[in-house]
Amino acid sequence: MRLLLVEDNQELSRWLCAVLQEEAFQVDCVHDAEMANALLAGEHYDAVLLDLKLPNASGQSVLRRLRRQQNQTPVMVLTASDSLDMKVECLETGADDYMVKPFEVRELVARIKALIRRHSGSATPTLGCADLNYDTNTRQFQLSGRPLTLPPREHSLLEALLLNQGKTMSKASLMQSVFGLGAEASEDALEIYVHRLRRKLESSQAAIVTLRGLGYLLTPRQAS
Repeated sequence: MRLLLVEDNQELSRWLCAVLQEEAFQVDCVHDAEMANALLAGEHYDAVLLDLKLPNASGQSVLRRLRRQQNQTPVMVLTASDSLDMKVECLETGADDYMVKPFEVRELVARIKALIRRHSGSATPTLGCADLNYDTNTRQFQLSGRPLTLPPREHSLLEALLLNQGKTMSKASLMQSVFGLGAEASEDALEIYVHRLRRKLESSQAAIVTLRGLGYLLTPRQAS
């Protein structure tokens, strides 16, 4: 699961990044609205954690721009303001959740996972495609009821496909999910990981389908 953290307090952002990475999230962190807008225009994220008080432009402006562009990435506002008016304004602008600082890390992590699940169309912690299941709480896969243990990049790839099940994911989006911001990667490297995953899913009813010129799709095998 890939997150964008937009927080101008660098000490807080370093701590949050470390905490979230310990929970197996992949986190990119920026400290101002301009950089947030640039990344959101070109990168794929499963959720955005957005502070409201930023240098030069507010977090609300980032949120408004995102929604004007019809970008439906889930947004959780993280702010020191407990104003009801501010909360209502953010939710009406398009925020999906709102947490007031200081907060408990366990609650933050649980609400991030719930936010991503809802965006994926699931009301429960378990996501599934045919006989492939994924527990978003434990971050574990099961295939036909048995644990499916994967190396980190294959895990990130299958997680991204399952979170976006039924949607075509471009190679660019998948590369961002697998390799992260600034990592040196190529489409050839991505194709190697796709090939390895396909071999591990040979006995599964879930299949990774290639849509030429578009990307990849995870779908039940009989529908492929």
